[in-house]
Amino acid sequence: MRREELVDLNAFLAVAEAESFTRAAARLGTSQSALSYTLRRLEARLGVGLLTRTTRRVAPTAAGERLLKTLRPALEDIAAELAALSELRDRPAGSIRIAASEHAAHSVIWPALEKLLPDYPDIQVELDIEPGLTDIVGERFDAGVRIGEQVAKDMIAVRIGPDLRMAVVGAPAYFAARPKPRTPRDLADHRCVNLRLQTAGGFYAWELEKGERALRVRVEGQLAFNDARMTVRAATAGFGLACVLEDQVEALVADGRLIRVLEGWCPPFAGYHLYYPSRRQPSAAFALLVDALRRRV
Repeated sequence: MRREELVDLNAFLAVAEAESFTRAAARLGTSQSALSYTLRRLEARLGVGLLTRTTRRVAPTAAGERLLKTLRPALEDIAAELAALSELRDRPAGSIRIAASEHAAHSVIWPALEKLLPDYPDIQVELDIEPGLTDIVGERFDAGVRIGEQVAKDMIAVRIGPDLRMAVVGAPAYFAARPKPRTPRDLADHRCVNLRLQTAGGFYAWELEKGERALRVRVEGQLAFNDARMTVRAATAGFGLACVLEDQVEALVADGRLIRVLEGWCPPFAGYHLYYPSRRQPSAAFALLVDALRRRV
């Protein structure tokens, strides 16, 4: 196979997985026009159309789907071999792409990277902050980070963070005008700040549990955000109760700017896990990062 043919096939895979010439061009570091020319050249050489193009998205044709089934594992095997070759170096080297939520990136991934990377200058890490659940295989990530209970069964999962807890909080000024809730049922009489999650397909239903009683409570209020930090700010300003991860409000509770309620209804749950495909052969650089993250548990 000629070198340009491999380049063309890689370009096709990038466009098919991104479903967009614009996003694929950005990922490959080329222009949209150059990428479009490359795909037309490949289709002309093969004599079949590989992609259907509309104003909204790009999708593989039947022939394109058939080619994808062959290309994905083949290119993954090539990438694995290239990573394995880097192990012959004196020091681990290579690029690692990880998808994680903002909270996981700040609380778990970055503290490990900050200590690890100064000793390994030949390792490059791209950390992609994603609010939703990322398809790490389709998006060509080496690994992703999720809450333990959300990890797919066909993935290898490595615990990299401690148990987490939710906290229901409100400002002293808010409670000055109304009683504190004693049970989840009391939330119906309170203003609450909603949090919209991509993973939930809408507003987050507060997950409260005591003993064998597990509830998912839909709340109402004047404000809603898709960012937990804004939810905390609104609660601190007295606009209502918020339900967020415990460590996001620990300092505010400690200095009295927020008051915690329903603490008995917020038990610990499985923390963050790093996950990656079971068929993936970890490189020395990736194994080093996994070990650094595991040691922080």
